[in-house]
Formats: sequence, structure tokens, C-alpha cells
Amino acid sequence: MAKKYDGRNLRLGRVLARNSAYTRYYVTYSSGALTISGIMNVPRTPGRHPALVLNHGHIDPAIYTNGRGLMREQDYLARRGYVVLHTDYRGHAQSSDDPREGVDMRLGYTEDAINAVLALRTSPSVDPNRIGMLGRSMGGGVTYNALVAQPGLIKAAVVFAPVSSDAADNFNRWVRNDRPIGATVLRAYGEPARNPAFWRNVSAINFFDRVTEPVLIHHGESDSTCPIAWSRETLAALKAAGKTASMYTYPGEEHAFGPAWPTSMARTVAFLKQHGL
Repeated sequence: MAKKYDGRNLRLGRVLARNSAYTRYYVTYSSGALTISGIMNVPRTPGRHPALVLNHGHIDPAIYTNGRGLMREQDYLARRGYVVLHTDYRGHAQSSDDPREGVDMRLGYTEDAINAVLALRTSPSVDPNRIGMLGRSMGGGVTYNALVAQPGLIKAAVVFAPVSSDAADNFNRWVRNDRPIGATVLRAYGEPARNPAFWRNVSAINFFDRVTEPVLIHHGESDSTCPIAWSRETLAALKAAGKTASMYTYPGEEHAFGPAWPTSMARTVAFLKQHGL
């Protein structure tokens, strides 16, 4: 929250693909001292467009490649007139490495998402006042963090099958038994029960009073990766804080979304348009 952000140096590199609806570029931008890579889909229609920063879920950086993740969403949204900037995050693809990776509670990814919005504002293809954010799984957590760290940054946010907005839930499920990172985190910050102040302060759910944007959550009822209970708790906390938040649940849908995906995307675009995107 206290950091100063100056996302800049958005550079369109080589053309990766071109079709009748949009052109796909390799891009880089600056996030603090780091350079972040990604892809950007730019609709071929003239003028400035609404835009979305896409925050992908966890993919092992050892196998991650530029623009990987949210591929369906990248295409779908660009074909409906949105400039789409899908960031690779620090330590992924051609992005700079972060020496604090692993012990920064992935807050560096949040910085990269915030700076992506600021970088997008400088693009001649983008309406700087019409930028939103979409996150999936871990990227849903990145999106929650961005909302509480920089209220007013975007117009609206959508998350799919998101992680918990309580950092301790995510740590206990995935990081605690991941050696050596789990042990390193515990040495640095202590157990959640022993150092509750730290864990409270890295959990977006405790700062939902700061959120100024409407939030839409999609979650499958059969999700075995990110329990739907987490999204129900997040929704309840947002509403308790007086925020505009809604949630669609999908019977039988697992983490990745299958038959209900087209419905979820149609609802997403309707939500974005409702809120000026």
C-alpha cells in the first residue's frame, strides 16, 4: 500500500500472431527495477479501447513460456474489443528474476499487475480511464491484493476459481510442505498462530474496506484445487464491508472450467460493460 508505482516503458515487440480481429504482440514493461514480459492483444478496430490486465494462475516457472495461461480468455476478450495485456510476472518467461522470490508472499506479482495497469495507460490503443483486471486461481489472489493496495486503480475486477483472500489458507494448502520454501517462510515470518499480525497484514480480506471497484467472482462447485468455501468467505467479507460484489457458482465445474466456460465469459463481458468497460 505504501509503495510508489510507476509502471512505464511499455514496448511492443515482435508480432506473434495476427488475425482478422486483433494483433498479438510480445511486450515488455517496467515494474520498479525489473523488466516484465508478456503478450498484448490489440483489436484491429481504430481508436482507443477498453483494456484488461490478465493475471494468470500458478504455472511452474521452470516450464512457463511467454503468454502461457488464460489463453482462451486472451482470445475471447480481444475479439470483443478489449486490449488484453497478459503479464508473465517476475521470474517467468523473459521477465527479470526477483531475489526475494519465494519469501515475498508473491506480493511481487501484485506489484507487476499494478504496474501493468499504469503501463497500459500510456498506450495509444488504450482508453486510460477504462482499464479492468481479470485473475484466475493464484491470479485471483493477485487481483484481490491489487484492489486493496491501490484502490481506484481500475474500473472493475473479475476472478475465476480464486485462491483464498486469507494468506494463511494459501500457505497451509500449498507452501507449508513445499521444501525449502515453506521452511524459509516460517523462519522469516513465524507460524500464523504465533505471529498473527504479520499474516493478517498480508491478507487482502482484512483490508476490503479499501476496495472501490465492483468485483465479480466465478467458482465451480466441484473445484478440488481452490475450495469454493474460500470464495463464499471472500464474497461475504466484501459485502460486509459494503462493497459491490457478486458471485456465480457452477454445479459440477472443476477448477479449470469446462462446459460452463462460455456462460462465465458472457457474464464477464456483461459485467464489464455494466461498469463502463
